[in-house]
Amino acid sequence: MILHNSPTLLEVRDLHASINGTPILKGLNLTIRRGEVHAIMGPNGSGKSTLSKVLAGHSAYEITAGEVLFEGANLLALSPEERARAGVFLAFQYPIEIPGVGNSQFLRLAYNTVQGTRGKEELDPLEFDDLVREKMKLLEMRPEFLERSVNEGFSGGEKKRNEILQMALLEPRLAILDETDSGLDIDALRVISHGINQLASADNALLLITHYQRLLNYIVPDYVHVMEAGRITRTGDKELALELEARGYDGTPSSAAPIPRAEALP
Repeated sequence: MILHNSPTLLEVRDLHASINGTPILKGLNLTIRRGEVHAIMGPNGSGKSTLSKVLAGHSAYEITAGEVLFEGANLLALSPEERARAGVFLAFQYPIEIPGVGNSQFLRLAYNTVQGTRGKEELDPLEFDDLVREKMKLLEMRPEFLERSVNEGFSGGEKKRNEILQMALLEPRLAILDETDSGLDIDALRVISHGINQLASADNALLLITHYQRLLNYIVPDYVHVMEAGRITRTGDKELALELEARGYDGTPSSAAPIPRAEALP
């Protein structure tokens, strides 16, 4: 049972996960509350993308220890579809193409599925068309995107905009954005970041996974976590991201005091 009135949205407790017998997450702890923006940074191979896929329910990963609570309920007991309906959204680093499936059809099906789960009315094609075109203005997307197959022939920036359009329609409680800034030029990054900021509220939360501080110039995090060897090893505010940009992950911390477990934050 999901407890929607809980201020704590996500609790990850001593999470261990592996793929093909290789341990990736090795005792990860993280707490995210409503209204918060968290960013996870770290070197390649530290487990950042693994965490996003485990939270979304990717079948390739085996949970070997620990637990994940989403609004008080056991997230790991839910299928990927159930997690999505409960309000967990993952924007992929490399969005897939779905040839032959119209973007408008795909978006309306996803929207109406979530609406039904929430006990709300579904929209017919004309009603949905009005809604989706309004949402597209947030991301400066042209209406003809609706007539194309999902992500087929889209540029990298167009695919990322389409992912955030899904987020705008589904209104998830927890949005996990896995390297959304990857491959974007400065104009596309500005537009997408503006759209994400417009969707943030006191009732939902964002988890940003990124290599680069530049995204955090546009989406300012409440907490920045450093992930190394499958664990969160340090936590600070945006200043920690600036420090990492200047000195790398091997530098000695200067402005952000290390906090071994993210849930120790007030």
